[in-house]
Amino acid sequence: MDLAWVLFLLALLWPVMLVLSVLILIQDGRPVFYISERMKTTTQGFQLLKFRTMTNVSRDSGVSGGDKAHRITKIGRFLRKYRLDELPQLINILRGDISFVGPRPPLRRYVERFPDLYAEVLKDRPGVTGLATLIYHQTEERLLANCQTAEETEAVYERRCVPTKAKLDVLYAKKRTLCSDQRLTVATVFRRVSPVYRSRKRG
Repeated sequence: MDLAWVLFLLALLWPVMLVLSVLILIQDGRPVFYISERMKTTTQGFQLLKFRTMTNVSRDSGVSGGDKAHRITKIGRFLRKYRLDELPQLINILRGDISFVGPRPPLRRYVERFPDLYAEVLKDRPGVTGLATLIYHQTEERLLANCQTAEETEAVYERRCVPTKAKLDVLYAKKRTLCSDQRLTVATVFRRVSPVYRSRKRG
């Protein structure tokens, strides 16, 4: 199913990806892509692809909070608003690194910090979207947006975001079906969180 969808979407969206690449190159220069190591198991990493949305990414690390807001480029704000920065992850799906639906692949530092938690979460292949992504994404952005330093961002993310997202990912994995995956995919496109959440609570 992943392979069929990703081939279809790449055929459909490659002109969009090309245009975005050119716009980033013209407006912000190189690099066009932001490459970050993420984990697909507790021991195996891979290179996650995104369109670059910030300046000075060569030494970037950790999650994005308010301390990094001033580095977001003009086109980066547009890409992030509509999650277009994640379009290159279609290549990751094609490679078999991630699926369309699953827990968001964590950074190695968080897997090492919470090994038992991520041993449970990463029993499923990570994905571009998932229940935690849909339900908690806006809350996470709001919490981290108030952070003014990298240390504060890390503390808030580890205390408020990691445990909650892990619980939602494990909850979804226990009752996951092909149909529920398709509902989550559609919900992600149309940003409709509540119907999916209600279906999980009834389950």
